[in-house]
Amino acid sequence: MALFGATAFGQNGKEPADGSFLERLQERDSVLIGDQLRYGFHLRNVPEGVALMLPDFSKGFMPGDSVEIVRSWEADTLKTYGPKKSPKSRDIDFSVVITSFEEGKYILPPLSVIKEATPGAFDTLFFKPQELEVFTIPIDTATFNIHDIKGQIKYPVTFAEVLPYLASALLIALLALLVRYLVITKRKKNSLGTAPDEPAYLVALRKLEKFRGDKYWAKDKQKAFYSGITDALREYMDARFGIDAPEMTTSEIFGSLSHSDVPTDLFVETRRLFETADMVKFAKAYATDEENAAAVPLAVRFVTSTYQTDSTPAGDSQETQDGQSKPSMTENQGGTE
Repeated sequence: MALFGATAFGQNGKEPADGSFLERLQERDSVLIGDQLRYGFHLRNVPEGVALMLPDFSKGFMPGDSVEIVRSWEADTLKTYGPKKSPKSRDIDFSVVITSFEEGKYILPPLSVIKEATPGAFDTLFFKPQELEVFTIPIDTATFNIHDIKGQIKYPVTFAEVLPYLASALLIALLALLVRYLVITKRKKNSLGTAPDEPAYLVALRKLEKFRGDKYWAKDKQKAFYSGITDALREYMDARFGIDAPEMTTSEIFGSLSHSDVPTDLFVETRRLFETADMVKFAKAYATDEENAAAVPLAVRFVTSTYQTDSTPAGDSQETQDGQSKPSMTENQGGTE
């Protein structure tokens, strides 16, 4: 038996005026196989706080299972009497949901409810059973033809449905073309090679120009001053004479240059410049102002006297009296700007 916290108002063995009901959940004028219905009874003006017990259909509803229970007992309060927070009595519907999968007419089981009128004393209320008639959809066997299951309905594809896919495909194609263009451009650059390098003597003269003036003559800046001048000359010698000057010592450099066409006086002065630089860089010595002033002009003269004339671009040189081209950069013999 199902136990609820309310009770019916009536007398033992007698049916109250509110009685049982059978309601279809589907809006039809007849009950078809598989339709669901609510089967239950109304109780009105049920006092608050009184317990009642309902039939237990967990082991079956009707013999043969011609009618089955889909959902067990449910209570639905329709109306309350008295204050909302603590009503004195209620109108309640109790029902189960049933269905049938067999055509026929059935008398449903009668319903009853037991209430505990006083502690240890029980009253039973009975309700008349309802009649259920289940129908099937009639089939005209004379004209009825069995047909195969219909396939899925195919709706026409609209442009709005295809547009996102077209846009995605177009975007992917554009990205692929862009990647291909970049790859081809890079390959062309690699096959053609980079633009010809700037002549070594122009690079050297530009680097030497940064050290003009006396701002590097201070003792704490002389190391950077002589390192910059000799590094520029080492890179120039590497490109001009084909010796690995950046990786050679002063002795090795001028040992290799001893077989070149560098004028003797220029050879000696340039070697003295490198030796002074070595003393400043490695022996923590300090050069005199005269040595500092002569450093840049001497380096410039070395470059302008030994550069390759056939590598000088037009406009970057000026003609000398003997027809030889000469760099346009002039020497600042004073060593100041």
